[in-house]
Amino acid sequence: MDPDAVAKAFVEHYYSTFDANRAGLANLYQEGSMLTFEGQKIQGCPSIVAKLTSLPFQQCQHSITTVDCQPSGPAGGMLVFVSGHLQLVGEQHALKFSQMFHLMPTPQGSFYVLNDIFRLNYA
Repeated sequence: MDPDAVAKAFVEHYYSTFDANRAGLANLYQEGSMLTFEGQKIQGCPSIVAKLTSLPFQQCQHSITTVDCQPSGPAGGMLVFVSGHLQLVGEQHALKFSQMFHLMPTPQGSFYVLNDIFRLNYA
């Protein structure tokens, strides 16, 4: 397993799903998952999906600038750090963002998001 390839595939899947159908992200989180969104901590898949689907915009487009990853611990986890731009419909300027994912392996051979931290980057 190439960690960089896994990270790249995860990032492509996550943001294409986020942009098209945020509710579809539910299968990436579990009950023990935690999202910190702009400093607000949210625990568990249902609460995380509720937060993501209640954001005050219907459509957006992520463009990814960088993806960095590192193996994490003996259980086969992975840290993935993403930076990029978020374009909201009707807005002239894109917003810069950073997001960190701690991915953990599932018994089925895929990964789920244990930890997710999102921040807009204001210059």
